Amino acid sequence: MGEGVTKQRRTENGLSWIAGDHRPGFTLTLSEGFSPYELLRGVGADERHIVPLTNAAAYELLLRDQEDHISDLDFLDWEDEEAVARLTNGGFLPDPPDTIVRAGSVTGWAYALEEFHCHTGGYIAELSERGRAFCVHRNGKGFSRVDYALHGEVVTSFELGLPPLTNGAEADPVLRFVHSGDAIDDVSFLRFLEGELGLYIPWEETEAELASAAFDNG
Repeated sequence: MGEGVTKQRRTENGLSWIAGDHRPGFTLTLSEGFSPYELLRGVGADERHIVPLTNAAAYELLLRDQEDHISDLDFLDWEDEEAVARLTNGGFLPDPPDTIVRAGSVTGWAYALEEFHCHTGGYIAELSERGRAFCVHRNGKGFSRVDYALHGEVVTSFELGLPPLTNGAEADPVLRFVHSGDAIDDVSFLRFLEGELGLYIPWEETEAELASAAFDNG
């Protein structure tokens, strides 16, 4: 199968391609009515330290060892003092951050992608102040969970495959989800969510530069 066909199928797949493209773990967060910068500020980023990063660049920064010289980074001209200072001030260098959150937008929503960790999941209530917010996370052991908040209140959090727990508020549309077919739980849920919300995140956009923030969760 050619690369062009692969990319086309990814982009036609709405949201569910994200679960297959990010291994072994990922987090997708959706915030209604927010911009990418507002989402990043909402999860604790200082706007002065937000930088544009491609997916490949973020992955390089996350996986580098502390003793590696910055000249080993393929995306960075290490002699560009301004670029190095921007990444250093933002917490991307010299030590690798615990996690990097990259944020973009689709009509009416901001989205955030995160490899391995789930920093954004702790801010789901704040991210729902203008409507709905969803967080879908798969950890390195393959367990997936969903958090859903509405107008500043967490409505439900549950591990996919188990009954959802709610705080008594109506959890529409999350509680209507019923796993069906052979897909793994998070793929099935993302297919459900893309149908409910009509959202489409282009694969090419997520590979290109997105507003990004580094976090240390220790």
